[in-house]
Amino acid sequence: MDLAEPADPAPRAASTQLLGLAAGARALLVNADDFGMYPAVNTAVIEAIEHGIAASCSLMVPCPAAPHAMQLLRERPHIPFGVHLTLVRDLPRIPWGPLSPTERVPSLLNAAGELYDHAGIPELLARARPAEVEREFRAQIETVRDAGLAPAHLDWHCLADGGREDIRDLTLALAAEYGLAVRIWLDPARRALRRRGLPALDHPFLDSFALGLDGKADHYARLLRDLPPGLSEWAVHPGLDDAGARAADPGGWQVRSTDHAFLTSSRARDILREEGIAVVDYRTLQRLWVI
Repeated sequence: MDLAEPADPAPRAASTQLLGLAAGARALLVNADDFGMYPAVNTAVIEAIEHGIAASCSLMVPCPAAPHAMQLLRERPHIPFGVHLTLVRDLPRIPWGPLSPTERVPSLLNAAGELYDHAGIPELLARARPAEVEREFRAQIETVRDAGLAPAHLDWHCLADGGREDIRDLTLALAAEYGLAVRIWLDPARRALRRRGLPALDHPFLDSFALGLDGKADHYARLLRDLPPGLSEWAVHPGLDDAGARAADPGGWQVRSTDHAFLTSSRARDILREEGIAVVDYRTLQRLWVI
């Protein structure tokens, strides 16, 4: 899919109208990222969807708990999910590597022969060869399909819109090939999607790791109350507070446990109902992308 800006200035339907809602409706896509990272995340993601306000999730296929996550999805075909395309390894205590043979993706690996960590993202983006990125992305998508699962969308772990224009574009091409939607965060790509009659975010993307821990539930509640008309997206990161999470994820378990607490709270459900906010999922978006 070419995301160059078209010359046609004709007005387009609002994203909410494309989703079958009124033009002035407030729609929120709540997607639980990092499914498969470790067991406490897997349990929390399922709870956030089945007993909370999350509507879909994104699976990290290279992670050690991904087989467990895929089994949970096989048992729950009603849950929409995407492939959280993963080139970054950000938990030192839980190592993961590419699914491709390392000798076939050397530009994706650091000097130690491992996937780059978060601090190494600039070097990764400077070195990554498109053919090797595509090889690894295909390996992750095909692993999911070989497990008997049908994803609804593609997105990226730690890389907004893929981190590079060519990575974004090759991911869009893969999505078109496999019949999937794609999470797009940034302009001008959002505007280009909208002009092509596809649903696109109308407001800044929210990553829950950007929120402070103090008063977080109140902050979430205000964000819901103040949600503007149009389509918004929250990338949330639910996880349980247990010994395994604290040991594996010392920098993130509090973010994840506080996300889980709010997402599964009656307060969150009540606000959605009181405010008339429509929660949407990526399977709904996928139907519009593949027309």
